[in-house]
Amino acid sequence: MIRAPVSVVLCARNEASRIEKSIRAIEACQPDELIVVDGGSTDDTVAIAERLGAKVIRSGGRGLAPDRQLGADHAAHDLIAFIDADHRPAPDALVSLQRDMEEFGLDVVQAGVGIEDNGFWNRAEHDAMAVFQHQPGSRSLMIGVAPTLYRKEVLQAVRFDEVNKDQSDDADLFKRIVDTGRFTFGVGRTIVPQYHHPEFSDYMGKFRWYGRRDAEFIRTHPDRAHSMYFHLFVRYPIWRPIKSVFTGRPRAAIYFWVCGLTRLGVVISKRTQALFSRPQTQPSESGDAA
Repeated sequence: MIRAPVSVVLCARNEASRIEKSIRAIEACQPDELIVVDGGSTDDTVAIAERLGAKVIRSGGRGLAPDRQLGADHAAHDLIAFIDADHRPAPDALVSLQRDMEEFGLDVVQAGVGIEDNGFWNRAEHDAMAVFQHQPGSRSLMIGVAPTLYRKEVLQAVRFDEVNKDQSDDADLFKRIVDTGRFTFGVGRTIVPQYHHPEFSDYMGKFRWYGRRDAEFIRTHPDRAHSMYFHLFVRYPIWRPIKSVFTGRPRAAIYFWVCGLTRLGVVISKRTQALFSRPQTQPSESGDAA
């Protein structure tokens, strides 16, 4: 098929160790535009991106969701692909994603994610993705925001949260996309390799980061809190591990248990703090009549 023009947006903060390989992989895809939105890096992220010829926009550290919208607003083309610093797309990835978009009739299509094997937790995460994410077709609730191809009109009609830097970029965006009833989204057949640091401490840091975003989503969207709690109380510790075992991927079950329980612990902690930090109603100074 003839590929339509695509703007690639890469949002990064302190990604000097990973961004060069990502940009070189993106360049091999021959995008019509590559924008790097830097979220306040203190390492060589910007210098590397500029050396490799990317257009760099400095956001001033407003947060990931605002950075994604900033990149989309600067994109020149009607198709926008969010590809992150840990992604390693194959040279045909942009063509393949457009093919997925057409095949499934979608306005937004996410690639399947394959985790590069550098240790147990990488293998466990890869198996986890195979259990719940590698099923091509439309979705009804949400997908990940990257590596994902969008029709620009979606990001013009339903923008990322540009104010709250703690907001979950994916859950919040797709909640509001669903609310419009106008756009379709799903997962395609394309697989994009992803490099994650293999250390357990890095995974725990990521799981806690997810948990803080989960808590913020619950706070800002109380009408969908039940869905997030179901995700954390049922899907992660029960349903997905059962599916993992029955599909011969026991490592994925361990991943789901550790990730889900860590995220749930952060959510409970944040919601408990919020409950006890609410301002107390001041008693009337006038008192009862004598």
